[in-house]
Amino acid sequence: MKRFIKIAAAFGAAALSLGFIVSLIENKTTQRQNNKAGSHHPFGVYEKYFKRPIDFALSLIAIILLAPILLVTGIMVRVQLGAPVLFLQERPGKDEKIFKLYKFRSMTDTRDEEGNLLSDEQRLPAFGERLRATSLDELPELINILKGDMAIVGPRPLLVEYLPRYNERQSKRHWVRPGLTGRAQVKGRNGITWEEKFEEDVKYVEKITFWGDCKIVFQTVAVVLGQKGVASDTSVTMEHFMGNGAETVIE
Repeated sequence: MKRFIKIAAAFGAAALSLGFIVSLIENKTTQRQNNKAGSHHPFGVYEKYFKRPIDFALSLIAIILLAPILLVTGIMVRVQLGAPVLFLQERPGKDEKIFKLYKFRSMTDTRDEEGNLLSDEQRLPAFGERLRATSLDELPELINILKGDMAIVGPRPLLVEYLPRYNERQSKRHWVRPGLTGRAQVKGRNGITWEEKFEEDVKYVEKITFWGDCKIVFQTVAVVLGQKGVASDTSVTMEHFMGNGAETVIE
């Protein structure tokens, strides 16, 4: 047991050190991009020097430790829902840079007689609902965190088509890397309105702290175990955001 702890500690330290190196390289690249674009976002010590290395180290360790769960879940998705196992979709990240988000697929590709996809309700089987309720479908996003597309905590990455629909304040959610979880997820998940979600996202961006991130992670565990807010009041997923002052529609 002691040997295992020593190996785990050594591996964790190595991963964290590698994360610091990766972070320094990324910070220099980001600084050059910001200087060219004339944009600026003030960083705290934790956000500038520690958040990315910690995310890198923890995501690497999580991928290794959760490899059996990732493998079993992937096999079950293949059996229950077919191929492809992973759902890839373009999402906007930090500074609205587009990246490919990785998730386990949770819906079928069932279509009507004219070849059109059926509604989310009709394409989301019981197995898919369980995947979403337990957040197992989100596990492949650990790869996005390792790559630097995402962080463990931050505003959730939404659809590219939403970018022109945000107001000036809501756009601040793209000042930072999107997260695997965030304030909006622990404040109600899909059970709150878009406006409430965005306000929680902006509040997070305006004050990022180590203890704040830790609190959100622990609250996320409680939310996932309690399976709260998986669906909105009117849909099995979440209504599309149509813009400020516009009505949302279910697609």
